[in-house]
Amino acid sequence: MKLIITSTVLVLLYLVYGFYLSQNDLTVIPADLKRELSSDYYDYRGVTNVRTDLSNGSSSPLEVISDAKQSGLDFIFLTDLNPFEVSESLDGYHGNLLVFVAGEYSFLDSRILYANLDPTKKPSDSSEANLFFTDLLSKKYRESPDTLVTLASPFKNGNPVWSGTYPTGLDGVEIVNPKSIAAKAWVRSRISVLWSFIIYPFNLRYSFLRLFKEPSEETSLWDQLSRERPTSAFGGADASARAVPWANALLKFPSYQKSMEITNNHVLLNSELTGNQKKDRQKIFNALKRGNFYVSLDILGDPRGFFAVMEAKDRKTIMGEHLNFSKDLHLRAKLPIVPKDFYEIVVFKNGEREFASNSPELDYPVAGPGIYRVIVRVSPYLPIPDGIKWITWIYTNNFYVE
Repeated sequence: MKLIITSTVLVLLYLVYGFYLSQNDLTVIPADLKRELSSDYYDYRGVTNVRTDLSNGSSSPLEVISDAKQSGLDFIFLTDLNPFEVSESLDGYHGNLLVFVAGEYSFLDSRILYANLDPTKKPSDSSEANLFFTDLLSKKYRESPDTLVTLASPFKNGNPVWSGTYPTGLDGVEIVNPKSIAAKAWVRSRISVLWSFIIYPFNLRYSFLRLFKEPSEETSLWDQLSRERPTSAFGGADASARAVPWANALLKFPSYQKSMEITNNHVLLNSELTGNQKKDRQKIFNALKRGNFYVSLDILGDPRGFFAVMEAKDRKTIMGEHLNFSKDLHLRAKLPIVPKDFYEIVVFKNGEREFASNSPELDYPVAGPGIYRVIVRVSPYLPIPDGIKWITWIYTNNFYVE
């Protein structure tokens, strides 16, 4: 009898606490507020690092594409594991969603995300893959304009997955990856991760944000590589809907749609996508190759309308590009709406924090050559027992001032 009473009380307390959690809106920008959009750039939102049931995912490619549409994405890179066999391509538009068929390949002890404007150009088997990627990664920066090579999840258990010198042919590294964030949290406290799993049905945002810890190892690696040659930072969805082993037939967790709404890559273009498949693929691909995008934790709120540029007189330079230093050069950034929580826009130079502003518009006089980037940090008030927590919401790619 006592066991029944105790169990009933615990269930009631869980439901009451769950109701309390469900009432907490942790978005830093309310979705229903009108935002100010940039008149100079078009912001297109997409994800990389997504697997289907062609490898270790839990849904078919068409089901994943449908979920991506539901998430409001503009583009998606399907990156199944070691896709050596050439199958019928899904490349191109599916409604308003632009699909790129790419792949995630095992190389040495690492995972490489590889995409090509021609999706048929890929290794045919594992032995060819080693030669293929050894040659590709040994090339100089942007020597292969039609390829995009990214190092996925560069750390495991606090140790770099890549041994030795990082190759010159690497275009970018993942700095934010929800699966890696959860894995690090598991090492810190398994109880905390299990608690997030239990409260997930009541508040998805809270269950993830309470586990979030700044990816300092990843950003330090990115800064290190950027000092050697231009390197882009990516946010990887790492979506497979298979976090619960052997249960994906019954429980696809977290769902593809939810996974693709956590962290996104926001490409900034000077002109709109027109629906022309060939030209639009080239635009998105080139922007990712050059670093003309920013990474965002969209789970905190839709950042569209944000932009950052280097400006001197009538000249504007977008992130990812090189420019010459001049005495009138300014780094400008702007938020689409003032966040409802405390926030700051932070300027980094050569990997070091240089300046911070509590204004929604940043105007920073650039003092000299260097590698500059911007982050936007916010401090939502998480439900009891966590409280206020500072979280980086937006990471721009680098500006290379020479």
